[in-house]
Amino acid sequence: MTQTLDEKAQVGVPDNRTDVEFDSDGVTLRGWYYRASGGGTAPTIVMSHGYAAVKEMYLDKYAEAFSAGGFNVLVYDNRNLGASDGEPRGEITPWQQIDDYRNAITYAETLEGTDPDRIGIWGSSYSGGHVLVVAAQDRRVKCVSAQVPVVDGDANFRQLVRADFVGGARDGFNADRRARFNGEAPAMIDVVNKDPMAPSALPTPDSYEWFIGTHELRAPSYVNSCTLRSVERFSEYQPGAYLRLIAPTPLLMCVAADDVLTPTKIAIDGFQEAREPKKLVVLPGGHFDAYVKGFEISSAVQLDWFREHLMSGATVSGKGA
Repeated sequence: MTQTLDEKAQVGVPDNRTDVEFDSDGVTLRGWYYRASGGGTAPTIVMSHGYAAVKEMYLDKYAEAFSAGGFNVLVYDNRNLGASDGEPRGEITPWQQIDDYRNAITYAETLEGTDPDRIGIWGSSYSGGHVLVVAAQDRRVKCVSAQVPVVDGDANFRQLVRADFVGGARDGFNADRRARFNGEAPAMIDVVNKDPMAPSALPTPDSYEWFIGTHELRAPSYVNSCTLRSVERFSEYQPGAYLRLIAPTPLLMCVAADDVLTPTKIAIDGFQEAREPKKLVVLPGGHFDAYVKGFEISSAVQLDWFREHLMSGATVSGKGA
């Protein structure tokens, strides 16, 4: 993946961004709060990143686009990752992260400028699955956008792991569980590895290129390690089961045309389970293109969706429609 020299420069802090922290069931989560351009009361979008990623991995670009479009934006690092607290480090548990989303919504309600009746949520990849669950469970959410989401963890896992390796992976999960029962530390695994045949949580070449490249360019807090238990939880996760329950909350799903990490067909098949109002957009490229060379397309489509459903009478740009 080619990235420009400009991206290697130190990213300046926008005037409308402040550092924030809040409690989520005893764990301090940290992030940024962007005030909408123009100030006053505005709709608010709550967002966090996908599997093992931290907020510096291009969430600032999305937040800046949304805030320039008239939204307050709360961005935070998931527990056990980045600037947020939590132990063990590198533990990625979907149901904890879902509760954290809901606690982040509660925190957002307290922030100056928030209209509590106009809250949207945004997620990408792993958190793209989380927002499907949150939107189905929490009616404070009035609009949701899921970008390149995990929809069916079991099907996704079996796409990523060779069939003859699945049994060995399950044996490893069970061995780790027995070790933890006996007081040993959780087993760890690379998030990505240059060798796609080596053990890693996300064993695709584009995952390695994006995570390591983005870490070196703009995300020094990223750590290329997670607990093996996190991979087990991923393989069991079924956010798509909640798709039929999201309505009447408006749902946008943005799927990459050539996604091999959260496979395109799995996501599109899941989308069919959702009820209206809903919209499916197929973005060009692969899983990670939405963050970089496809950012202008993906951000415009999602900004239009939030404006349509959270800003009564807003003028929509029409990009990506």
